[in-house]
Amino acid sequence: MGADPDTVALRDSVDLVDEFGDTLIDEDEPVVTTGSDGLWTWAWEQGGMHGLDEGVLSRVSHGTEAVALHYNQKPMYWFKYAVEDGIVVDFHTLQPLDPTGLDPHRLEAFMRPLGLVPRESAPLHSVLALAEDASGSG
Repeated sequence: MGADPDTVALRDSVDLVDEFGDTLIDEDEPVVTTGSDGLWTWAWEQGGMHGLDEGVLSRVSHGTEAVALHYNQKPMYWFKYAVEDGIVVDFHTLQPLDPTGLDPHRLEAFMRPLGLVPRESAPLHSVLALAEDASGSG
């Protein structure tokens, strides 16, 4: 995500607030925390939408797969699924679903049971379930 190597360090939530204060949520220079859960590594972007950037997500998916999930107060979820350097499925819930990407139908078997049907409005919380189901982490 283009992190400055000099800012990478182990910090707990108190240290993050102490160090970054009001800039903890910054659209231009977000703070990103990371961790792992089983075979998956995760990154949580505190502000901004850099994780949705096609270049960033493509690099992260090099040699593997990656899921980017963004939520905002509109309310809207934005879902991107990348495999081997390419965005395979990309959609958001602000309008009726219109998946795009290299293979926009790849996750359809996971999407339909959750109510995520092209040209229909999406149940918001189904997008999180999709991320869990499609990645096998649910």
